Amino acid sequence: MLRQLHSLPGLVAAVLVIVLALSGAFLSISPVQERLSATVPAAGQMSVADLAGKVATQYPLVEQIQRTPSGSIIVYFRDGDVSGVDLFDPVAGKSLSAYESPSIMRWVKNLHRSLLLDTEGRVATGTGAVLMVLLAITGALMLAARLGGWRKILGPVRGTLPQRLHGVLSRYVVLGLLLSATTGIYLSASTLELIPEALEAEPEFPVSGELAAPLPVDTLAALKAIDLNDLREMVYPYPGDPADNYSVRTNQGAGFVHASTGELLSYEANSTSRKIHEFIYMLHTGEGLWWLGLLLGLSALTVPVLAVTGIQIWWKRRRGLSKLTGNVAADTADTVILVGTEGNTTWGFARTLHDALTKAGHRVHTAPMNNLASGYPRAERLFILAATYGDGGPPASGNHFLAKLRKFDGVPQFRFTVLGFGDRQFPQFCQFALDVNAALIAKGWTAFCPLDMIDRQSPQEFARWGKNIGELIGTDLILEHNPERPHTTPLQLVERVEYAADTDTPTTVFRFTAARPETKAGILRALRRRHGLPYFEAGDLVGILPPGSHVPRFYSLASSSKEGMLEICVRKHTDGLCSGYLHNLKSGETIDAFIRPNPDFRPTTGKAPVILIGAGTGIGPLTGFIKHNTPNHPMYLYWGGRNPQSDFLYQSELNGYLDDKRLTELNTAFSRTDDGAYVQDRVSADAEELRQLIQAGAQILVCGGRDMAKSVREAIDAIIAPLDASVQALKAEGRYREDVY
Repeated sequence: MLRQLHSLPGLVAAVLVIVLALSGAFLSISPVQERLSATVPAAGQMSVADLAGKVATQYPLVEQIQRTPSGSIIVYFRDGDVSGVDLFDPVAGKSLSAYESPSIMRWVKNLHRSLLLDTEGRVATGTGAVLMVLLAITGALMLAARLGGWRKILGPVRGTLPQRLHGVLSRYVVLGLLLSATTGIYLSASTLELIPEALEAEPEFPVSGELAAPLPVDTLAALKAIDLNDLREMVYPYPGDPADNYSVRTNQGAGFVHASTGELLSYEANSTSRKIHEFIYMLHTGEGLWWLGLLLGLSALTVPVLAVTGIQIWWKRRRGLSKLTGNVAADTADTVILVGTEGNTTWGFARTLHDALTKAGHRVHTAPMNNLASGYPRAERLFILAATYGDGGPPASGNHFLAKLRKFDGVPQFRFTVLGFGDRQFPQFCQFALDVNAALIAKGWTAFCPLDMIDRQSPQEFARWGKNIGELIGTDLILEHNPERPHTTPLQLVERVEYAADTDTPTTVFRFTAARPETKAGILRALRRRHGLPYFEAGDLVGILPPGSHVPRFYSLASSSKEGMLEICVRKHTDGLCSGYLHNLKSGETIDAFIRPNPDFRPTTGKAPVILIGAGTGIGPLTGFIKHNTPNHPMYLYWGGRNPQSDFLYQSELNGYLDDKRLTELNTAFSRTDDGAYVQDRVSADAEELRQLIQAGAQILVCGGRDMAKSVREAIDAIIAPLDASVQALKAEGRYREDVY
């Protein structure tokens, strides 16, 4: 429901909201420009009488003085039969230039207020402001829920590049957008007379007192009592009319000043409603608060990015659902399939299962796990297909499932089974599926088939599981799943640096550039990309499809796309399909690869120390982080290898980083030497230094094999125990991150 309240208004009002945001951002420039060009005396330094005296020396036939909220002084005058308007410097007492409101500003203001239309346009802009409020509130609620609560609202946002951009930008601008939109709603309602009009103060027109020759304007007592910073406008008496008076309007109200005596003849203070109106107007426009206007303008500039990324997220989610044929309503289905996925790959397996069951005559309802309903009145069975994200966590479409399950009343009449998807090279293989299965059993639900797990999206294992399920439900179920091949980029090998080449398990650093495109479409794609490469950062993953396999292997990147090169460090494994394929590559040959963002594994910004811990090829991304540490923030590396003579990976590069201070300290451990040690031994030996760094806010990044990572976690736990801290607590703060294989 919350997602629908967010996405539907966003899709409907995308263009309108973008127009309002961009025009508002353009208008926010005006208060800043005025404030920069205006000379503003400090409070108490100049009165209205002082200003009027200076104006009188320059303009004998002055008619009116205005002070804008940003402090600019505008003088209206006559010079013979010609009328003029000048900007005036109150301190220097001289004209600055002729004043003219730029036509482009007037045009944009009309666009922002009414879309260049009349009442219909004002209704549309008011509606746009209402939708913006709805989008801001629902978006903030969704982001908080996704990150695990309001306390974690500033935590890392995971997912694809559009998801990360959308989440990170929105949390920083939501307050500004809410302020702009809510004040815009008020002003629209006021203009459309939906709320009582807040009229300006109108003092009673005074009865003329004693008629005498006017006094010099700079001697009038009432004007001397008004500080210049309170002035809004002063209208001069009509020339030749001794009965006319000065009309003065200030921030507090309005009144008339006798031209001959300087007395305040009548005065009317602004009403409370008028003060509220003017305060809201100031908050919306930034006039009088130029810095706020600038912040609101910057917030508004993010709206096109939020709109585009929001549509991309919606379309990707919709595309996964739209390929389901015969997806019946939840309350009429005899079979329910719930899907938990991060990158949408699990939807392919769900679709295969959905189509096979539908073809067999079942009425099937398939939806994300987060859409768990309060009940399925006709359901006989429930399938849950659950992928695991990161270190055993829930995927994006299943991160609310367990919370919803806790609110599910009673024991349903249907039975369930859980199928987990993961990669056995990770320590928390299918952990989320295990958690879901345990939670269902704890609720008293009955399984019709024990939990099963699929390794690396194997179609063979999926087909075997389907055959077993078919026998249990009395249906001939043939699950032939053909995974969609991801869009790949051809990469050409340009350099390889080999270590321990004379062993059975050599390690090689591979450096690739974008292969020269052979088609017109490929050339256009290359032109849109920097160096022809897709965007990536050190620590992201590259998926490589070896010939004859549909299952990609992922390697952590030691470079960023801005370097014009993709770099990975790979050890050859016995019978390793992909590692063997890579190690047999010759310079100039090409591979097909794609990028999987890994935003949860990279150093945070700021000056806090960073502790890098790795072993073997885990040095790859850690070296990438050091390479980009050009501000020379404190960075400490602990790394373990086998033999310093044969496989000291990146030795020359690391020595260079020590010299130029990108790397603060290097600690190595080699297991195949006389005093052999492992990286966790070096970590434990430096317990006191590391404890001080962690106490000072250090972040820890660990990359390498799961056994090493487990030993490092235990060592760090022991080190920080005197601080009443733990690795688990550091993980919750985003200060302990792992890339484990």
